[in-house]
Amino acid sequence: MTESKRTLRVSAVRDEAQDIKSFEFAAADGSPLPAFTAGAHLDVHLPGGLVRQYSLANAPGETHRYLVAVLREEKGRGGSCEMHDKVGVGDLIEIGGPLNNFPLAETAAHHLLIAGGIGITPMMAMLRQLSADGADYSLHYCSRSPEKTAFMAELQRPPFADHVTFHHDQGDPSKGLDVAELLRSHREGQHVYCCGPAGLMAAVRAASAHWPKGTVHFEYFSVDETALAPHGPDGAFEVEIESSGEVYQVPADKTLMEVLRENGHDVPSACEEGICGTCLTEVVEGEIDHRDLVLDDDEKAAGDIMTVCCSRAKGGRLKLRL
Repeated sequence: MTESKRTLRVSAVRDEAQDIKSFEFAAADGSPLPAFTAGAHLDVHLPGGLVRQYSLANAPGETHRYLVAVLREEKGRGGSCEMHDKVGVGDLIEIGGPLNNFPLAETAAHHLLIAGGIGITPMMAMLRQLSADGADYSLHYCSRSPEKTAFMAELQRPPFADHVTFHHDQGDPSKGLDVAELLRSHREGQHVYCCGPAGLMAAVRAASAHWPKGTVHFEYFSVDETALAPHGPDGAFEVEIESSGEVYQVPADKTLMEVLRENGHDVPSACEEGICGTCLTEVVEGEIDHRDLVLDDDEKAAGDIMTVCCSRAKGGRLKLRL
């Protein structure tokens, strides 16, 4: 698979809440941007060399801009601080995507959205799409306080106001949303979408364990080991390239991505943790040891695609379509 990249200009930067800024990107020549669907994200290639994934928050029908929101995390890996401190209006930034691993379910009769903190960003695009479609939806938005709640003023106005419930816990989760009660019962045709801190995601995952398969959807900003399916040890295996017939050894102490790069295969990548989907590659033969948070259970069971940054073979050989 290939990733589409383009250089865009930062057309606006706004303070959305305490420690949260939004960044708007547009083509320097004013040409339309590729369309995207609700739940999609961008790979933002920062000037310092870091690549970070940020969810799109604007309406999917818009092609004149891309809008993302970024929480400044002082104890993070540096990307958010670079965005806040070094990216300004007029800067040219390389953008990959858009890609979507968190789409709305087309067959859903009701959409239940649960956002925590900066996890509101993909939900904003979803809300805009659902509202435009006249769909049945509701949002529960969890944050510490109103001052830390991005897009709050917009969400308090039509067409969203009647669909949104705010939960401000002042740092004490016990005073926030009762996830177990919210998800206790499932009505036919209902789907839930969740994006936010690891604690909220884990609570939603546990409370919705009895929901029908395929009705609960998550968007991860970082790797959550508790959400990963059980997998085997890091054993050695072989990888064959379908187009050339070349075979490489993948030792236990290297990733498949590393071996492919060492042998001249420039597979697109961004997070290299199994959460963005940029490196998804077709698998022709072999049994995959999936270790990502991108593919759903059905996609993993099909065994015809994998994230080469973190997933491996269960032994023997994998044949990749490269």
